Amino acid sequence: MSLLRMLQAMEGAKTAQLCPQSLTGRAIILGKSGKDILLSALRNEPTERPGWVPFVGCHGGALIGAAADDYLRSPDLIVQGLLKANELYQPDGLPITFDLQAEAEILGCELRWASDGPPSVASHPLANGMAIDDLPAFSADAGRFPVTLEALRQVKAQIGDTVALFGLICGPFTLALHLLGNNIFLDMFDDEEGVRGLVEYCARVGMQAADAYIDNGADVVAVVDPMVSQISPGHFTQFVSGPASSLFDHIRGRDTVATLFCCGDATRNLEVMADTTCDGVFVDENVDLSLLREIAQARGKSYGGNLQLTVVLLLGSEADARRAAANCIDIGDSRGYILAPGCDLPYDTPPENVAAAGRMALDEYARQVARETLVEADAESFDDIALPDYESGDTVIVDVITLDSSTCAPCQYMMDAARRAAKEIGSGVVVNEHKITRREGLGVFCRLNAGHVPTICIDGKPTFISIIPDGPQLVNAIRERLEEKRTG
Repeated sequence: MSLLRMLQAMEGAKTAQLCPQSLTGRAIILGKSGKDILLSALRNEPTERPGWVPFVGCHGGALIGAAADDYLRSPDLIVQGLLKANELYQPDGLPITFDLQAEAEILGCELRWASDGPPSVASHPLANGMAIDDLPAFSADAGRFPVTLEALRQVKAQIGDTVALFGLICGPFTLALHLLGNNIFLDMFDDEEGVRGLVEYCARVGMQAADAYIDNGADVVAVVDPMVSQISPGHFTQFVSGPASSLFDHIRGRDTVATLFCCGDATRNLEVMADTTCDGVFVDENVDLSLLREIAQARGKSYGGNLQLTVVLLLGSEADARRAAANCIDIGDSRGYILAPGCDLPYDTPPENVAAAGRMALDEYARQVARETLVEADAESFDDIALPDYESGDTVIVDVITLDSSTCAPCQYMMDAARRAAKEIGSGVVVNEHKITRREGLGVFCRLNAGHVPTICIDGKPTFISIIPDGPQLVNAIRERLEEKRTG
């Protein structure tokens, strides 16, 4: 047996000896439920331990053997998935669903469905000249909102006294991009007034969605706006800060916690995000948690994340999950920190990994043992993952490294940009997607030193790292490489 496996075995045995209750459920803090602890943490109040929120989206379907597309259309399946997640993970809080396309669907966007993740947006009604006034009226009685709200009511009745329930709504900038498409990045320069009006409209839609969740029992409303990771702090301030703060003010005015959730490399926007009127900010593993702690706490806000989704929870071991969670908790302060993955859990995430991570928040003894056995396994080299010969031939290979473009909005729009650029150029360009939820994609990510996802690599060189290029910018970059290969 290897030293690493011996220490892992010792860790499990020692945990059982020191804290038997961790084998059957959460360690109980007398007088306070997990919900109480989480709501206090979200309000940046001192707590006995970190809050714990596994963002169970379509993963709830996997827990009960239901396909994601069936799961999101059935209140009964959603309830079954959430109750199973509550049983397995002992969370302090749970989202009802994690689907950023529900509002867009009501407003006229066509969706592309998948069996192992939430749907993606397949059409953008405002991209073809339609005006905002011509969009269908938003109503929480339309689309799949009644399904989600019915699930919320049922789950509230069963576990709402002990678990805080999150209503997740699509953030105003991401919803604006769903409606307008990638044209929004050019319009921020060419039609500033139009973009500002669209984002304000989307914030008003968010207020209606938030009201529906609050009216049906949600304890927290999370405004999930992943596409703000793709813009500059200046553009965030110009187009997003005001509408987002109006939305947060509306939610808080209803005596409900309001959080801002952004996956992707949002590092450059952390300060302007925290300057909005939200109660707290959640991020993923692309962001330095200690930096977020410094920025959030200076503004009296809570903060959450950045437990690694793919390398640890999806593809790692229970020991990996324990170590990563303990590390996040050690970085997080005793005040205002919530342990959570950086986005919704991938559909096929091993439940034992999520449970192992959650135990670190719930069980101080287990966390102490995890620290004592902190032995890092040798990093995998991925030498068996073959890369093409980028220097040969006269074809340019565009590698788009994503989480999964069918389930991740920034990844979807990065892939769309690459495909459109290749189509405009014509022959001589090959576009490949590498999903880091699979070992092959993770290997390409590591071997090309991409650093963050989503990233576009042109002939093996990371060129657009966690930022979606506009059409002409990407076309020019590919054409320059084509010319270089054909003349050199």
